[in-house]
Order: sequence, then C-alpha cells, then structure tokens
Amino acid sequence: MTDDHHGHARRRFLRQLAGAAGTLLPAVVAPQAAAFAASGLVDAGGARSLAMHHTHTGERIERVYASGTQYLPEALDSLNHFLRDHYNGQVGRIDPALFDVLHRLRGLLGIDAQSSARFEVISGYRSPATNRFLRKTRGGGVASRSLHLQGQAIDVRLTGVPLAELRDAALTLKAGGVGYYPREQFLHLDTGRFRTW
Repeated sequence: MTDDHHGHARRRFLRQLAGAAGTLLPAVVAPQAAAFAASGLVDAGGARSLAMHHTHTGERIERVYASGTQYLPEALDSLNHFLRDHYNGQVGRIDPALFDVLHRLRGLLGIDAQSSARFEVISGYRSPATNRFLRKTRGGGVASRSLHLQGQAIDVRLTGVPLAELRDAALTLKAGGVGYYPREQFLHLDTGRFRTW
C-alpha cells in the first residue's frame, strides 16, 4: 500500500468518524478520570501513556500516566514539570484530561504505544508573567485569559502525521478547543468548550 493510499484511507476513516461523532463522543472533556473513562474516550481498563519532545527545552519524556480511572500522581508531577513555562521555569498543574485527549488522538490515528511517533510540544503551561509578555510582543495573538494559564491547553504537532490530519482527528473528538496554525506548524488543543479556529 502506498503512502498516498494509506493517507487517503485514514482521512476517509476520520471523515466517517466525524459524521458519527455527535452520537459517539461527548461535546466536552470531563475533568475527572472516572467521568472521562465513562465517556468512552478512553479504555477504562487499560494503561494510558504519552511520549513527548519539547521543542524549546530539548527534553523528552515517556510516561504511563494513568491506569483505568486512576491517574498516577508521580507521573502527573513529571508531566507537569516537563510542560513547565519554558520562559521562566514556573511549573503549573496540567489538567489530566488534556493528556487523555493526546492519548486518544494517537489511537484515532492508529499509532500504538510501541510507535516512535511522539508529540512535539511548542507550549504547555504559561505563567501570568509570560502571558503578559507575549501579549505585548506578539501583536495580539495571545489571549488575556489563555487556557495555557490554567494548564488546560497545549500546542503540539505529532511526528509523522500531517498537521491537517491531526486537526481532523481532534475535531472528531469534540473534546475542547482546536486551533489550527499551519504556518507555525502546530495545533492548539485545550479542555475548554468545543470551538475551532
């Protein structure tokens, strides 16, 4: 099977899934593990893991962060530190449901736990000071009440997956905000209300 044929088949699958998303998937990601597992977005009985590379710090992390409806506190602490504000090192508390969104995206795209594909992180937690700085220097492209401040947002891409394909998969979840930035080559994902831009 050629790469073009594989990509076409995957896009067709995502379009079909999007058509069924209204009946299969909830509109908002639940903030608690039990509610999220009950939603059908994750396997309530399995371990959930993530592999990430931070584009600014150069750090890599691979962690099993949850098992069934239980998040693993030490793994969450590691992930919080990994996703710290890379401007000043301040560590925030990341909404674990955000990790479930990333985990589910890998599954939708047919990427198993043994794959070398990993999320490349552009931005995770953002401190208030950094948010103010970016608002002054980025020409209005940074929201004053950004969900990055609450640990509810992440900017990523996924190695080996075209950005538009990652966006399409995220849209089928309807699990929060999905912002598409093709020029900058990243996707914004958050656990707020479902909206797109």
